[in-house]
Amino acid sequence: MADRREFLKTSLLGASAVVLAGGARALPDTTGAKKSGVVPRVVSTWDFGVAANQAAWGVLSKGGRALDAVEAGVMIPEADLKNHSVGRAGYPDRDGHVSLDASIMDADGSCGAVAALEHIAHPIQVARRVMERTPHVLLVGDGALQFALEQGFKKEELLTPESEAAWKEWLKTAHYQPTANSEVKDYGKTGMPGGKDNHDTIGMLAIDANGRLAGACTTSGMAWKLRGRVGDSPIIGAGLYVDGDVGAATSTGVGEEVIRNVGSFLVVELMRQGRSPQEACHEAVMRIVKRRPAASKDLQVGFLAMNRAGEVGAFAIQPGFSYAVCDAKKQDGLLPSKSVY
Repeated sequence: MADRREFLKTSLLGASAVVLAGGARALPDTTGAKKSGVVPRVVSTWDFGVAANQAAWGVLSKGGRALDAVEAGVMIPEADLKNHSVGRAGYPDRDGHVSLDASIMDADGSCGAVAALEHIAHPIQVARRVMERTPHVLLVGDGALQFALEQGFKKEELLTPESEAAWKEWLKTAHYQPTANSEVKDYGKTGMPGGKDNHDTIGMLAIDANGRLAGACTTSGMAWKLRGRVGDSPIIGAGLYVDGDVGAATSTGVGEEVIRNVGSFLVVELMRQGRSPQEACHEAVMRIVKRRPAASKDLQVGFLAMNRAGEVGAFAIQPGFSYAVCDAKKQDGLLPSKSVY
């Protein structure tokens, strides 16, 4: 018996040494990181998600991480001067300031975000630095800018001539009424008159060859908003949520409604309970409609989700929401979402 006890003791010490030497790789997988036959895939909101997906696919197709893929992907619309709902060409607030919001989240719950960030062209990169180089999740305003500059990001003027012209035209009436699906209606247009006011976001979800999920969300927020307004995009659980054991979700549309219902977290929890991505998005949308039936007829909210198996689903309040899907079979897929109305 003494020899047996000594053998077990030695075996356990040896196993512990392997775990310590190998780090987390020797621990049970809880993030979907084991290869399980999952096909790498990336999905994102709106028509301009097609180009964003293709950039993300450049990472996934080489065996790269989903986290790197979503960061690279959403940087495309952030830099697109035709896109007035995301990044450096975004329409300003009613005082003429362009402020950006972004969040990023990995399968293990690691996340970072920035809100009301000015003068930095790629807020998603700053969000990732918050995740990886600080003990915090969210930095805002002047503090977010200070952090970005300390991290070596370049301070820039983000108000483009086209966005400035649109803002000055809006000032003639100063009418503020968000309109559904303006991400599509206004894409690529310049010098817009007032009234095309709801400019929103790109949300992206990806699963890599190891079955690991990640997500990113970035926006310039609603045009002509009150200075300091922040929507759902940088709020973990509202505009974005990822759980490597279950799935991931992101949202688009009027952020206030998503925040009120903690929308992306709700979608993931519904998938945890057994709903498909499509069913989960539908139920989350109906939660908003049932709580605000009259208001919901004049606003847009859409959810996009992917589960751990790589299955995708979406649902919106209004018709017109579309989402882009990219994998090895097709890199430019664009699908219409089902809707309530």
